[in-house]
Amino acid sequence: MLLLVSVILILWVSCAHGQGGSCDFPEIKHGNMYDEDRYKYSFPVAVGKYFYYSCDRSFASPSQSLWTQIICTEEGWSPTPKCIRQCFFPWVENGRSASSGRIHQEGDTVQIVCNKGYRLPYNQKSIQCTERGWSFPPKCNQLGPEGKCGPPPPIDNGDFTSFPLKSYAPGSSVEYQCQTFYVLHGNSTIICSNGQWSEPPKCLDACVVSEEIMEKHNIQLRWRHEKKFYSRTGDIIEFICKVGYHRKSQGDSFRTTCQEGKLTYPTCV
Repeated sequence: MLLLVSVILILWVSCAHGQGGSCDFPEIKHGNMYDEDRYKYSFPVAVGKYFYYSCDRSFASPSQSLWTQIICTEEGWSPTPKCIRQCFFPWVENGRSASSGRIHQEGDTVQIVCNKGYRLPYNQKSIQCTERGWSFPPKCNQLGPEGKCGPPPPIDNGDFTSFPLKSYAPGSSVEYQCQTFYVLHGNSTIICSNGQWSEPPKCLDACVVSEEIMEKHNIQLRWRHEKKFYSRTGDIIEFICKVGYHRKSQGDSFRTTCQEGKLTYPTCV
């Protein structure tokens, strides 16, 4: 009788452990899992499984650990794997700040005081730590003679529509355009005023859908057959399950919108 009870108890514990959901491979922007190439083909994994991840250079996990543990729960990964930008603030050229020599996290704002006759770009009083680093260098620029402006500032993934000059008279304007698949956000034209350019636009990242990513989620593009596909911010992309697979969850949306280089992928099993 005791043996029978033990067998039943073991079977109950095994079944209970196997119940619940599972977790897909964690897509960690600016980071990677420990021994990722070895484990990534074993996903999805059962609740209770745990792994470790680390962040790329200049990024850190919320715990600030070199390797951070994440556990698969019925609600998903806990804690949510995330890598946060770390910005080192050196010193202010032609100015001062109480933050010199400190490290700030993504989202932090640093106040800067410029020396007399100098000013931060776009007449700002502070700079911010962003995913790509400081919003602009901690440098106060000398005001141009008679309100003239120097060369216009370059932008990521974009170009000027005309050849830039060394000096611009007050009231002059310069126009920007984005590279293919990038979307311009803000005013395409900046104006020279009081020796400073107005704030330039940004080119929002494109989304890249590759065969490797779709293979990982067992999906394919619904209306296209390319192995690699680029889309603009705001574009809607539709997926379907590959032959022989079905939706992992009825709550998954197979219509997703590209948002500044980021996409949420559905999963088929």
